[in-house]
Amino acid sequence: MPRSETTPVAAICREEALAKINLSLHVTRRRPDGYHELDSLVVFAGPGDRVEVTPAVTDPAKWNTVFEEGPAKRDLHVSGPFSDALAQESDNLVQRAEHQFREAFGSPPARLHLQKNLPVAAGIGGGSADAAATLRALSRLWKLSPEPKKMAALALKLGADVPVCLSQRPVHMSGIGEKLAPLAQMPALHLLLVNPGIALSTPAVFRSLKNTEIRKDTGRSHPGRFSSMDELTGWLRSAGNDLEAPASALVPEIGEILHLLRRQQGCLLARMSGSGATCFGLFARAADTHRAEAVMKTAFAGGWVQPVEAAARVSAPG
Repeated sequence: MPRSETTPVAAICREEALAKINLSLHVTRRRPDGYHELDSLVVFAGPGDRVEVTPAVTDPAKWNTVFEEGPAKRDLHVSGPFSDALAQESDNLVQRAEHQFREAFGSPPARLHLQKNLPVAAGIGGGSADAAATLRALSRLWKLSPEPKKMAALALKLGADVPVCLSQRPVHMSGIGEKLAPLAQMPALHLLLVNPGIALSTPAVFRSLKNTEIRKDTGRSHPGRFSSMDELTGWLRSAGNDLEAPASALVPEIGEILHLLRRQQGCLLARMSGSGATCFGLFARAADTHRAEAVMKTAFAGGWVQPVEAAARVSAPG
């Protein structure tokens, strides 16, 4: 495929990769191909990771040559507090996203910098969010406007959680992650994320999920909007996370975190996100979040404790 006939819009493009938080998660089906279908309410909160992309070749006259010689060395520099967890990886989702973007759209190669601020294998979509941020950054770098369906299909090839991370909007997610229904309204959220410092394999959690814990139908309606915190927490209290029990059996610290979070002043709800081991507390006020942060840092000194904010979302009418 020939390269895109474009020049970069800037010397560098940056995209934030926010933490993906499953406020609720129900497993509705185990498919014959091994995938699980889910029903989940997802929000995004920051600060998170950051992806930066720059042209790998600064001379536009050489772009065709580099591309036609085959996949160039995909330079990736990783920094940040959790960079060591990726040090042994020869190829990760950010690199795969760059490679597949070039194959899909014929763009020149790019150099990548990932600032890894979120823990790895933590149930908050770090790798998926990084891949989605890479796709967005490359689109901006090369001044491309891919069709949303093509971009979503490319994201799904990279992983089931990547499509939902493209828009970083509150959504109801179903299927294996490809069916997305954006919410028209969501209040601002004050959240405290707590991880015990233990990486937890998603496949291991799903293998531990019992057939009796898989719901054939959630039997619950999905509001298109949540206009207040009371409305949201009322709905969430009737939901849950089906992966919380199998994950807690593998990492008992999850139960300890949730128990302590629920005892904190102003905590409206405490739950595990995704396949764990990160848990979140939803708080009434930012001040309550920071008060709880001090308690959790003392109790889980070897873990990761981070207050985050999910901005309010109100879609334009029509």
